[in-house]
Amino acid sequence: MGHDSRLQPFDPSDPYRREAQTFPELSDDMTARITGFGTVEELPEGGSLFERGDRSVDFFLILDGAVEVLDADAKGQECLVHLHGPRQFTGELDLFNDRKILVTARARAGTRVVRVGRAAFRRLIAAEPDIGEVVMRAFILRRVGMMLHGEAGVALIGPGHAADTARIETFLRRNGLPHRRIDTEADVDAGGFLECFQLTDADLPVVLVRGQALRRPSNAQVADALGLTVELDQNHVHDVAVVGGGPAGLASAVYAASEGLDTIVIESIAPGGQAGTSSKIENYLGFPTGISGQALAGRAQVQAQKFGARLLVSRGAAGLDCSGAPFVVKLDDDTEVRARAVVVATGARYRKLDLPRYAELEGNGIYYAATAMEAGLCANQEVVVIGGGNSAGQAAMFLARTAGHVHMLVRGPGLAETMSRYLIERIEASDRITLHPFTEVTALEGERHLTGCSWTHRHSGESVQRDIGALFVMIGAVPSTDWLEDCLELDSAGFVKTGSGETFFCSSKPGIFAVGDVRSGSVKRVASGVGEGSVVVSSIHRYLESLRQ
Repeated sequence: MGHDSRLQPFDPSDPYRREAQTFPELSDDMTARITGFGTVEELPEGGSLFERGDRSVDFFLILDGAVEVLDADAKGQECLVHLHGPRQFTGELDLFNDRKILVTARARAGTRVVRVGRAAFRRLIAAEPDIGEVVMRAFILRRVGMMLHGEAGVALIGPGHAADTARIETFLRRNGLPHRRIDTEADVDAGGFLECFQLTDADLPVVLVRGQALRRPSNAQVADALGLTVELDQNHVHDVAVVGGGPAGLASAVYAASEGLDTIVIESIAPGGQAGTSSKIENYLGFPTGISGQALAGRAQVQAQKFGARLLVSRGAAGLDCSGAPFVVKLDDDTEVRARAVVVATGARYRKLDLPRYAELEGNGIYYAATAMEAGLCANQEVVVIGGGNSAGQAAMFLARTAGHVHMLVRGPGLAETMSRYLIERIEASDRITLHPFTEVTALEGERHLTGCSWTHRHSGESVQRDIGALFVMIGAVPSTDWLEDCLELDSAGFVKTGSGETFFCSSKPGIFAVGDVRSGSVKRVASGVGEGSVVVSSIHRYLESLRQ
């Protein structure tokens, strides 16, 4: 029993090559304990356990026979992903949320299974931690495998250097949605897809989902088509609404949900916030070899969902009604979320350069994150990183592995005042990175995509022009507080003011709290955001208790 033969050459990081963990066979003891949480059923040959697009599917443990897990390619043709045998189980990360399932499962002849309903499955994970550990690891690895192999029948077709293509792929990657990218600038398969679906260049980029072509879709349209959005009961009153899915917001969700609070997280793009775009975080406690921001965010959202928190992704906060109880968070799709308490964790937005043609080249060579996607687009070319903080240093080190050369531009004399020492030492030791102090970009070049730029020394006035494959702008951010509608007191820079002592995270409005980068006076670090997000829950408990008195 194993994954099908479509595997690519051996890759030790491929979860499908680690079958003992990705598709484990449980012990007789574990099988017996799981059986106690469900019901035994016999299935006919070809009987459906669940179909792609279903929501809230059950967990199945195979006792006899076999279950086929089937994927559909971008043209709708079914293919085998895995054949589960006795003592193996179905499912992946979508069992922890209400999103549409990505695959189909059907029984072969002589199949007998244990069906565990969703509520019982959550009890199982909590009551049997050794089983929960095996299941969680398998679910995570299965999703990683689907991402690696571009499964789930989703294809993104478009020019690799186009801003909309980059936007959609970033949205898919950061939300952990498996897909295949077909670059019309380089992929020989692109023409066949365009002809098959009668597409022209004016339609691009296109997302293909189960034979349906979404032309130049918004992130929300992609999310809806893939079932990423969850059904929302606008009349339901949550205990806590966390607005923002960065490290602080996810930590709030994990701790609130684990302590029994009815919790919902509202995130406009993807879990992780700015930290989610970091190629590697090396100074976060407990990860001595470092961890990518996306991996950290992915684990945190699964953890929050395991405890029962709901994630509302691709819907941003557009307003806040704090005039009565409960509070009402207005979303950008004209729906509303009601909650007794609100945690503001919306962080900050990237600062931009004031240069001619800057806006039209955003996403077309100008980026705010250095991930594998951006690195691939500028491989073997010279690149520029602007900024002297840790995020800029991490980006420079990451890009130096594949770029022709990395130029770091800072307005000040160097990096000592703004960057961790370990990063400074690595940058100084690298012959693939050049630091340019007292320097700023003064001109951009390129038609549809950035091809070059000029920078000028602030004191000498000397200018340099270079052919550049990408410009990474990492010069800080401004707070995302415009949606608060005058509900809260802000400082002169627009960050949310909070109290001190037991009211440290309390805003000027009782019941509304602020954590992470959006809070005035916060330390802009991943670890401090996680700390604030976890500690604020004790203040939420005190506030909710006061409402009951």
